[in-house]
Amino acid sequence: MRVGVLTGGGDCPGLNAVIRAVTKSLIGQGQCEVMGIEDGFQGLMEASPRVRELTWDQVSGILHRGGTILGTSNSANPLRDDATKALVSRNAKALGLDVLVVIGGDGTMSLAHGLADVGLHCVGVPKTIDNDIAHCERSFGFDTAVATVTDALHRIESTANSHHRVMIVETMGRHAGWIALEAGLAGGADIIVLPEIDYDIAAIALRCRERELRQRYTIICIGEGAKESGASLTVRERVEGSPDPVRLGGVAHVLRERLQPHLKSEVRATVLGHLQRGGDPTPFDRVLATRFGHRAAQLVLAREWGRMVTLQHGEIGSVALGDVANAQRTVPLDHELITTALDIGISLGR
Repeated sequence: MRVGVLTGGGDCPGLNAVIRAVTKSLIGQGQCEVMGIEDGFQGLMEASPRVRELTWDQVSGILHRGGTILGTSNSANPLRDDATKALVSRNAKALGLDVLVVIGGDGTMSLAHGLADVGLHCVGVPKTIDNDIAHCERSFGFDTAVATVTDALHRIESTANSHHRVMIVETMGRHAGWIALEAGLAGGADIIVLPEIDYDIAAIALRCRERELRQRYTIICIGEGAKESGASLTVRERVEGSPDPVRLGGVAHVLRERLQPHLKSEVRATVLGHLQRGGDPTPFDRVLATRFGHRAAQLVLAREWGRMVTLQHGEIGSVALGDVANAQRTVPLDHELITTALDIGISLGR
């Protein structure tokens, strides 16, 4: 069997751990030939496809490395038009690919599901720091991102305390608030603002004024998809032709401008951005990515195609790609962490 492997969407800590586990499992257990597709789907969208053979030795020593040795693209769309679909199909046949292991987020899983229509079998591996893939309670890369944001909040606190400021830290996460929620709890944020709960500027200002009289500083952790009641999302840019054309970012600066007139304290904003994607994966993410990669190889060898590896109730399993495509996992308003935050005095901006 000849198996292709690609990493799609944004980069993420743990991608190399998956590539390593998939490749070694397929070679060791199935004597498969493994081909790495370069730069995500883009490697299949060119007249001369860009691939490299992945051997046992080539994937050794990459477990701990951040990013992806194959490269990635968050704008390549193999289903863009009929000509692109035909090209991808021809390239896959020319390469002799029996199946493609696709490592990516919800957008990548939607594309993998659609590739069945052009005759390309796929097995998915969920990857995103946002932790927003449907039917998967934990995706690799998330733990590393939370650790990075938690460390940033800890460092920001010393500056906020020294200068008696209100410091706003913006996290990634798109329309899901998992990073902001878990990092806000771990980093001791006083206010956590989530995309799932529109904020009230008066309520946030009131909490900050209360802290001006006591601790004299406030830490606010806000997800990039958050917005004020009645307002629109803060869009950083639009990338036409991309599977996900809307790029969010900058809501921390919007909140700073709205909040400053209501306070005596100086308000500052920090957007962490791609810092959350970089660096080596945590041990948790290395193990989870390895488990996912191993399970993906098992699905390939069993010819259980059209499925995505998942983690549910602490157990590794799989779900149909069609159940994941065009779906998203956001923070339920009755989630335990929401209740915990409120009960220990953290404001959620309402």
